[in-house]
Amino acid sequence: MVERRQPHTPLKRHTLLVLLVCCFWFADTNASGLGVRSAAAEATRAIVFRAASPITVDGVFDEPDWKTAEPIGEIRQRDPHQGEKASEPTEVKLLYDRQNLYIGVMCFDSDPKHIIGTQMSRDADLSADDRIEILIDSFRDRRNALYFATNPLGALVDALIIENGQMINKEWDAIWLVRTRRTEQGWSAEFAIPLKSLGFHRGQQAWGFNFSRTIKRKLEEDRWASPRLDLAFFQVSEAGEIAGVEDIEQGSGLDVRPYVSHKVLRDSNIGNDASTQPGADIFYNIAPSLKWTTTINTDFAETEVDTRQINLTRFPLFFPEKRAFFLESAGALNFLNSDEEADVIPFFSRRIGLLEGEEVPMLAGTKLTGKVRGYDVGLLAAHTRATDLVEAKDFLVARVKRNILKQSYVGGIFTSGDPAGPAFSRTSGGDFRLFSSRFLGKDQNFGVDGFLLKTWNERLKGKNNSFGFGVRYPNDLWNLSIDWKQIEENFRPTLGFVPRTDVRKLSISAEFNPRPEDFLDVRQMFHLFSFTRFTNLTHNQVEGWRVYTSPINFTFNSGDDIQFNYAPQFERLFEPFEIARGVTLPVGNYRFTRWGLEISTASKRRWQFDNAWSVGPFWSGHASQFETGFQYKVAPHFQTGITLKQTFARLTEGNFVARVLVLRADYSVSPLLTFFNLVQFDNQGTSLGWQSRVRWTLRPGNDVFLVFSQGWLQDVPRGLSFHPTDTRIAGKVQYTFRF
Repeated sequence: MVERRQPHTPLKRHTLLVLLVCCFWFADTNASGLGVRSAAAEATRAIVFRAASPITVDGVFDEPDWKTAEPIGEIRQRDPHQGEKASEPTEVKLLYDRQNLYIGVMCFDSDPKHIIGTQMSRDADLSADDRIEILIDSFRDRRNALYFATNPLGALVDALIIENGQMINKEWDAIWLVRTRRTEQGWSAEFAIPLKSLGFHRGQQAWGFNFSRTIKRKLEEDRWASPRLDLAFFQVSEAGEIAGVEDIEQGSGLDVRPYVSHKVLRDSNIGNDASTQPGADIFYNIAPSLKWTTTINTDFAETEVDTRQINLTRFPLFFPEKRAFFLESAGALNFLNSDEEADVIPFFSRRIGLLEGEEVPMLAGTKLTGKVRGYDVGLLAAHTRATDLVEAKDFLVARVKRNILKQSYVGGIFTSGDPAGPAFSRTSGGDFRLFSSRFLGKDQNFGVDGFLLKTWNERLKGKNNSFGFGVRYPNDLWNLSIDWKQIEENFRPTLGFVPRTDVRKLSISAEFNPRPEDFLDVRQMFHLFSFTRFTNLTHNQVEGWRVYTSPINFTFNSGDDIQFNYAPQFERLFEPFEIARGVTLPVGNYRFTRWGLEISTASKRRWQFDNAWSVGPFWSGHASQFETGFQYKVAPHFQTGITLKQTFARLTEGNFVARVLVLRADYSVSPLLTFFNLVQFDNQGTSLGWQSRVRWTLRPGNDVFLVFSQGWLQDVPRGLSFHPTDTRIAGKVQYTFRF
């Protein structure tokens, strides 16, 4: 049989033409040395001074070296008044010795009594606080960087910035130290970042660097390099430069972190069990920019449980990865867009070691991540133990990217393994991203991206492709995008996450965000219009569409927000859909419109409220949806919050109530010792859960974890009586040896 080649459709021809034009445009835009940057970034350069005597990290700059070091330069406003002088001065100085980079920051404040600092736990969300943020691009690739932040209480927050801010891995933990102090002049922070935690090329004396200070009560952000509204702090390409670092030690690049864990389980169905397990994580820098990581007898005892969600759609929900081994250098394996909004994720690490909500023990795993001769590479291999649910499994993931121009790349990915069955299953494909912060010669962002993927599976043949492209103009005043993608019926990446198949999707979004000078004390308006349409490929019919518009969406100078939205929607069911227990929607067409109102108070307040209401027709009837949340902060040690989500639906097929309650209560003794508590209930699963975690950092890199979990099941639906189902207690101690 002779296979006939399909002729190029107009869409394919036009897509190819657009991509070629974009390639030439980007090449022209970035051609000038591949280093065209904003004038602010070009002019921002500072010297790091060598410390002649030991530095004590205590937040007090009383050593002679601090007194003689020159500040890095002026910190100017990014928001609200771009480029203007900061309302409160900030002084930043840099020192180094053979082991550490030191950063000294003095945040002067004319009203120090109103400096805001509410929490001190490791990796806390500092969005409600005064804070300092630091970006260090120690390999000077202008794409990836390390992020360090703190607040007046000395919280240690760090992250990996990947692909010029496309991904922020906040679960990554480095070994470093910061101490802060509040004074009559403001507040100070003194950082000590070991050079072993940074990584750098030998002989290199210039690193990318940026600094940001937030004065929360004024909603003001001040920045050193590129203080522009159109540029996010995480855009590494627009960072400044620090120089002068020389004659430093990087060590052998070997970290060994042994650990031991002990677990106790009491389950009403399977009985009691106890186990003790040793293990180790090994990190070795084969080269300054190439890291090998191995884990043996992997243990995830310290991991927080998933936040509960109720699913009122026909498609699976996304739950983020929280396990440390998979989060370490996770960006090396990311494919284009890999967040919860993505329609196609070819590799989703939760497919390894988790099956149907149950843990599958991982005996060993290894990763190789970094740069090799101009290529970004990522390689992951893992082996899981056989259980009652599944046999022993091997998994392999490989990712490679070639950086082109200044902020662009082309890449490929390959995965092998099926966590649920013995069938042969592989996925491979490629992606590209063209991006520039200098659109048509102006300081504006513009990007084009696309992908092509194919799966191979013993059980499914043909119709196994997925492909798409997007065009984006993400700026402060205008934020525009268009996305088109097709996901065929048998496209099934068994190590990935694809909530919806057999569809063609078109998304258009336009957001106009003016900043009025004098209108009702509004800081910025956000006027959004978006349109999304799904076409079923098998039936060649529209499966659904949704319009979302917010004619009123204001953020006030106080930090409070109000939004009104309007969302007409259409859904076509080709098969019955059980939306809740005992309530099944029949095949047919459904059109309904939702109206919404959202009101939020500023996060800087001790009491913060977030409220959202949505009413109107819903499938075959009517529904009211309410989401209410509040947070209460007692600085510096305690904060608590409650979120309640409820849906009250009255449909032709039956009525139902869906409810999720989440309660958090955290207490920090110090930045190195925190108690976390999470209580959750959902009436669809009729279960109540409580997890209490303690993290005690003896010193950076050496930790003790204690975890207690208790589950209950509701005796009678809507009743207040529960019976216990399982109790879990776990302890883990880990210690890091650096060579």
